[in-house]
Amino acid sequence: MSKAVQPVSLNILDKEYKIACAADEKEGLINSARELDRQMRKIRDTGKVSSTDRIAVLAALNLAHDLTASSKNEANGSLDIGQRLADLRSKIENVLENS
Repeated sequence: MSKAVQPVSLNILDKEYKIACAADEKEGLINSARELDRQMRKIRDTGKVSSTDRIAVLAALNLAHDLTASSKNEANGSLDIGQRLADLRSKIENVLENS
């Protein structure tokens, strides 16, 4: 049997998104959207990046890095994906600052 879905309205960087999700996943989705919005505002407020697309990519990389770092700490010794993402993020930030 499939779960009942309901629309959820999310605001990310002053833009509204309507997403359908299962009722039992609504709170997690809202919390995730808030964290994404917080990350994107933090990047935007540095003044170094103004393009919404670039802000979104950097925020996604930051969140992915945090997630993989957390997973790495739990797994203790998996592939060093967190470091590779951090290096990649650093390279992207350098390119964006110099463009």
